[in-house]
Amino acid sequence: MAVKKRAVKANQRAQPRTSVTFPHDLYQTIEEMAKKKKVSMAWVVREAVEKYVADHWPLFNSQGRA
Repeated sequence: MAVKKRAVKANQRAQPRTSVTFPHDLYQTIEEMAKKKKVSMAWVVREAVEKYVADHWPLFNSQGRA
């Protein structure tokens, strides 16, 4: 999968982007969660992925990941 390059400010690293397709029901659930928490859908998905990775690869979190 190719990673898009984007212009960034001098003090920021470029963040890789990806596109994900969700089943309609799951998309609606994520959308509702984001609205209730007053955050973006991207934030909800990132949080879920971070928790998934921490659960499945606990050492990954201790190697400099927040």
